Amino acid sequence: MPSPGLLVLFGSQTGTAQDVSERLGREARRRRLDCRVQALDSYSVVNLINEPLVIFVCATTGQGDPPDNMKNFWKFIFRKNLPPTSLCQMDFAILGLGDSSYAKPDAAVDPWLRDLWDKVLGLYPVPVDLGMIPAGVPLPSKFTLHFLLEAPRMCSEEQRVTGTDPHGPPSEQQPFLAPMVSNRRVTSPLHFQDVRLIEFDITGSGLSFAAGDVVLIQPENSASHTQQFCQVLGLDPDQNFTLLPREPGVSCPARLPQPCSVRHLVSHYLDIASVPRRSFFELLACLSPHELEREKLLHFSSPQGQEELYSYCSRPRRTILEVLCDFPHTAGAIPADYLLDLIPPIRPRAFSIASSLLAHPSRLQILMAVVQYQTRLKEPRRGLCSSWLASLDPGQGPVQVPLWVRPGGLTFPETPDTPVIMVGPGTGVAPFRAAVQERVAQGQNGNFLFFGCRWRDQDFYWEAEWMELERRGCLTLFTAFSREQEQKVYVQHRLRELGPLVWELLDRRGAYFSLAGNAKCMPADVSEALTSIFQKEGGLSGPDAASYLARLQRTRRFQSETWA
Repeated sequence: MPSPGLLVLFGSQTGTAQDVSERLGREARRRRLDCRVQALDSYSVVNLINEPLVIFVCATTGQGDPPDNMKNFWKFIFRKNLPPTSLCQMDFAILGLGDSSYAKPDAAVDPWLRDLWDKVLGLYPVPVDLGMIPAGVPLPSKFTLHFLLEAPRMCSEEQRVTGTDPHGPPSEQQPFLAPMVSNRRVTSPLHFQDVRLIEFDITGSGLSFAAGDVVLIQPENSASHTQQFCQVLGLDPDQNFTLLPREPGVSCPARLPQPCSVRHLVSHYLDIASVPRRSFFELLACLSPHELEREKLLHFSSPQGQEELYSYCSRPRRTILEVLCDFPHTAGAIPADYLLDLIPPIRPRAFSIASSLLAHPSRLQILMAVVQYQTRLKEPRRGLCSSWLASLDPGQGPVQVPLWVRPGGLTFPETPDTPVIMVGPGTGVAPFRAAVQERVAQGQNGNFLFFGCRWRDQDFYWEAEWMELERRGCLTLFTAFSREQEQKVYVQHRLRELGPLVWELLDRRGAYFSLAGNAKCMPADVSEALTSIFQKEGGLSGPDAASYLARLQRTRRFQSETWA
C-alpha cells in the first residue's frame, strides 16, 4: 500500500502547538510517511474532503479563545450549511494543549504520540525493505544555504523596503516600516518599571484601525547577541547566501530576502533570545560530534530528562544563545543548512493600540512595559521586543519599525446611548484610552473607567488627560492606588464598592463590560467581584449570578483582552 499523505494542522499562539506539530512531522518522516505540517488558516479548508488522515494540534489563548492562525478555520467548521457527513471518509486525531501557562505539556504529549503511532502504523506499516530512520540520525534539513562568492548589488535591508507590495494593507508578509516619532518614559524615575508611550507615523501606510484593535510589531535581536551567535557558530556575518528548499512544494520564508546576509538572518529572523524547546535538544544531539555534550543533549531530549531540562532551561528562562554557549563544541559544528530547522523564527509581538485615529490622525500609539526580571542566572532576563523598542531613539536619527494591525478581542457598542464599563489596571488601560478617545469624538459620553496602579505620582498613566475628560463630563473615572494605604486596594475592590452603580449600568442600561490586563489573577478576581454584585444588588442566587455572567459573555457584553 503506498504511503498516504499525512497532514498535520496546528492552531498555535506562542509556538507550543507548532513545535509539537513539527515534531509529529519529523516522527512521521522517520516512519517513512509523507507528511505536511501547516497552520490551520494557511490550509485551504475545502480540501479536507480529500485528506485520508489528518492530525489537529490546537492550543488556546486568552480566555480559552482559538489562536489567531486558526480563527478562520474555526468559523468555517461551525457553518450551519456544512453537510454533517462531509468529512466521514477522513481519519483524524486531535491533541489539545491549553496555553503557554502550562509549563510541561510533554507529560501528556509523549504517551499520546505513542498511542497515535501504534494506530497509524496499524493502518500504514513501515515498508519492510526500508525500516524506520533511527532517532540518532538527523533527517535532511528543510533548506540548503548556498553561499555566494561575491556580495550582491543590493543589501538585504534595501531589498526588504523596496520589495514591499503597494497593494493591500500591511501584513506579516508585507509589514509597513513605520517611522517612530517619539519614545517617552511615562513612569517616574523612582518607579521600579520602565513604561513607554511610543508613537509611530503611519502616513501613507493604508492602515486603519478602531478601538480594541492591536498592532503587531516584528522585533529584532540586538547587535551584540547577533555578533556573539556568529562567533559561537563560526559564521561570517557579512557572508551572503541564497536559500533553496530541499523538497518540492516547500517555499522559502517570505520574510527573508534573496539573497540574504548571515547578519540579516540572525538579527531579523532566528529567535536566538527565546527559550529552547525539547525539539531543539533532539536535533542538537543528532548534530553533535562531541561525546560528553551529546550525552547531555540526549538526556535533555529524553522523556526521563524532562524535569532536569525544565530546571536547566524553562524555569530560569535560559535562551538558545546561552545554551549554545554552554555546548561550544556542538555549536561550532552545526551545519549552516540546519539553522532554520534548529531555531524558530522571531514571532511578532502584539500590543493594544492606545490611540484613536479620530484624536490622532495618521498616528498610532502604544503603551509598553519594558520586560526585565531576574532569575537564578547572572544576566537579567529581558523581553526581546520591549528591550529593542526601548533602545530606539528617534532623536538620534530616523528609526523605522515593521508593523501591521489586526482586530483585537475587544469591540465597543456603536449605539450612542449604550454605556461602557472599562476595567484596565496598569498597561491594561491602553485599549480603553483608544476607546474613550473614539467614543468622545463620536459624542458617546457613557464612559466609566476603573484604573488601578501602585502610586498616583509614579505610574498613573494619562492622569491629566483623564482629569480633563472628567471636567468636560465625558468620563467617569474610578482609581485604585494599591500601595497608598496599608491594605492593598485593587480594581475589583472598587467594583464591589460601586456595586449599585455597576448593577444599574449592566442590568437597567444595557452597558458593555470590558476588561484588559495581566491574565494571572485579575480576570478571575474581577469575575468574582461581578458575581458577588449580581447576588447582592440583583438578589440572584450563586448559580443564577454565574449564569448572568455567562450570558453577558455569550452576547459579547462582557469581553476581555488579557496577556500572560
